[in-house]
Amino acid sequence: MKVMLLLSYDGSKFYGFQRQKNVRNVQGYLENTLSNILNEDILVKGAGRTDAGVHSLYQVVHFETNKDITNLKHKLNNVLEDIKIKKVKVVDDDFHARHSALSKTYLYKIDLSGQKDSNYYNVIKYKLDIKKMKEASKLFLGIHDFHNFVSGFREDYHSTIYKINIYKFNNTLYLKFTGKAFYRYMVRNLVGTLIEIGKGKIDESVIKDMLDYPELEKRLPTASPNGLYLLKIKY
Repeated sequence: MKVMLLLSYDGSKFYGFQRQKNVRNVQGYLENTLSNILNEDILVKGAGRTDAGVHSLYQVVHFETNKDITNLKHKLNNVLEDIKIKKVKVVDDDFHARHSALSKTYLYKIDLSGQKDSNYYNVIKYKLDIKKMKEASKLFLGIHDFHNFVSGFREDYHSTIYKINIYKFNNTLYLKFTGKAFYRYMVRNLVGTLIEIGKGKIDESVIKDMLDYPELEKRLPTASPNGLYLLKIKY
């Protein structure tokens, strides 16, 4: 049978989601823990590979087993550290944590006070023009070739961003992105670009050129991973 786990984790305690040797990662840690509890080798597939330092409030993974999963949520939460299992559910055989996802939402937090924990916020002491950032963010909406906002090689850099919300509360600036798919460093690069807009270092024409002419191979600063949270996945 196929089992889905809904979980959250503190990204500052892991070197990313993806399984890697010699570093603490979410995928490998989950696989080892599940394998010990179920007494068989378990392979976990996730909805997305968050980078080192990136947090998740809503990560989804799946795995296959024929073992009894009664009280699995309780058993996992008893031994896991820095990961919280929110739900355990048996799903259809055609379910896939990544391929079945219809959209993902990421939240980025910027501390404007210079006083909050930099493990969980991007701490910026510059005064940002939030109005300009909101206006510029509209350029990212819809279907685009995001080649200039993605790190690494892909066959296709096209994706769709459905919604971007930017708002300030208690000296924290929140940037929320909802889209069909986000590729490596994509959200962090979008945020980095909007920060440059907010600082007055570039204007909207730079974003237009980067979207309209992906062959430019232009790069702007990539925002810190520490302020990024995987917030929601829709299936």
